[in-house]
Amino acid sequence: MNFVEFVAFAAAHPLDSLDDTFVSDAGDASEVKIRGRFKGVQFERIPTFRSYDIQAFSEREFFAALANILHPYSVLRLLAEVELNKDAPVVWQYGPLVQAGWATGREFVPSARRTETFLIATEGRSDVHILKHALALLRPGIADLFRFIDVSEGHPFSGTGSLVKFAEGLAKIDVHNQVLFVFDNDAEGLDAHQRMSTLTLPVNMRGIMLPELEEFRSFPAQGPEGLHRSDINRRASAIECYLDLGVGDYPPAKVRWTNHKKSLDTYHGALEFKEFYGKEFLKQTAETLVEGLYDVRKIEAVLDSLVAECLAIATDQWDPADIKLGHTF
Repeated sequence: MNFVEFVAFAAAHPLDSLDDTFVSDAGDASEVKIRGRFKGVQFERIPTFRSYDIQAFSEREFFAALANILHPYSVLRLLAEVELNKDAPVVWQYGPLVQAGWATGREFVPSARRTETFLIATEGRSDVHILKHALALLRPGIADLFRFIDVSEGHPFSGTGSLVKFAEGLAKIDVHNQVLFVFDNDAEGLDAHQRMSTLTLPVNMRGIMLPELEEFRSFPAQGPEGLHRSDINRRASAIECYLDLGVGDYPPAKVRWTNHKKSLDTYHGALEFKEFYGKEFLKQTAETLVEGLYDVRKIEAVLDSLVAECLAIATDQWDPADIKLGHTF
């Protein structure tokens, strides 16, 4: 059986469709009941199949034994590819391992370990608060994989220039932490990102700008010649622009052009009342999002970009020799 056939075999049997009734009796009749729908399957075609290795007491356990030929995380991924398995619970049964003496309780630590996390370094305090809140609300399953600079008493590297210097310093002292430097999608952020691109960063560090969006191609912008619709990508899209700008009693959202960046020959702009939009987002809860009272499409795009870059960092460091095959379902 090749891999494609094996995936098809696993996908054909959603977990909820398998009988989980415990069969305690021995004998041929019990064996037939345990094998259930798999009676008559050419088990010899399944890689590593050995009938004497299977100790199952239900149809579901028998299927688990057949599917358990990959690394445990690969088996989870395989089962997750099946649409009907999306609501199946994942239970980390470390208790039996500890009770049997195969492991100690202190080996099982909740949340991600430091070596598995990513430090997200941003330009300012508001970026930290917004991104942390967005991850907690919209990506709770992976929120513990991200850490942020402590800004409780002020941002130690506030501003684009300081952030670039911070990146340069970390690179020179060969810090092993996985770090992602995040710049706004505005003129200041573009200038800093271009300066960072000239640095030789190790594979565990990357710099990105907030994503360009179609919604920003034609956005109200106030300048010396009045109010006009302009493309504010790479010119005026700070993180507050990615929030719901339809909340509150303020006039329609707009950016105001502030200073000219000679190095880029373009104007930098800022969103009016951005502090208000940030505070409104931080008030949001899982309940308000479920009720559809707040538009999260743009901040979702930011999180997608964040996760994609962190995956790229992890992939760049990936070594096939680090994989150890296991056989625990």
